[in-house]
Amino acid sequence: MQLEQERQQIVDYGRKLIRSGLTTGSGGNLSLLNRQHNLIAIGPSGIDYDEVGVEDVVIVDRRGDIVDGRWKPSSELGFHLALYDRRPDVAAVVHTHSVYATTMACLHWEIPAVHYLVGFSGNKVPLAPYATFGTPELARSVTQSIGGYNAVLLANHGLVAVGGSLKAAFNVAEEIELVARLYYQTRSVGEPVLVPEVEMTRVLEKFKTYGQPDETKN
Repeated sequence: MQLEQERQQIVDYGRKLIRSGLTTGSGGNLSLLNRQHNLIAIGPSGIDYDEVGVEDVVIVDRRGDIVDGRWKPSSELGFHLALYDRRPDVAAVVHTHSVYATTMACLHWEIPAVHYLVGFSGNKVPLAPYATFGTPELARSVTQSIGGYNAVLLANHGLVAVGGSLKAAFNVAEEIELVARLYYQTRSVGEPVLVPEVEMTRVLEKFKTYGQPDETKN
């Protein structure tokens, strides 16, 4: 079985998405790039995460052709491939339908620096214009809008997070959901006071050495 370790990570983090409330059923998707073999492990389309086993994870090449697996890959394979092509620093992509981030996406609001943890993305979370799911138009919208950020909201859709590992990308998705909730709640009762740009610059610099040494290679 090719990329067995990567396949296991897709299974484990898919179930973690459900446990953490970042998606429901088979919503969203996640992938992991093995640069040594130039192959990508990605979840199958339309199968609940709790039902996905290692053998169900699909292996594709950088063009999206199936190399190993019996199922169709995620319908969002296109933007996964596009992100790997555009961002050499990215080795994992996590797409969620988390409630608060998706609420921001449905309002067409970027998430500003309402809390310093927005630094998991950058100094904000940008918004990608709406495009139909699973289309080349969505892939273009995602890659053009994310720039150098680690997260991007998809208008009327959800969130995409990236990282140098599946753990890093998952952490981005989880922390940005918290920040999205804080932004929603503060906007509900008043006008939030944002973290100043100069402080966010300092935070982002500190984030480069945050955590244990083997976890900082995002």
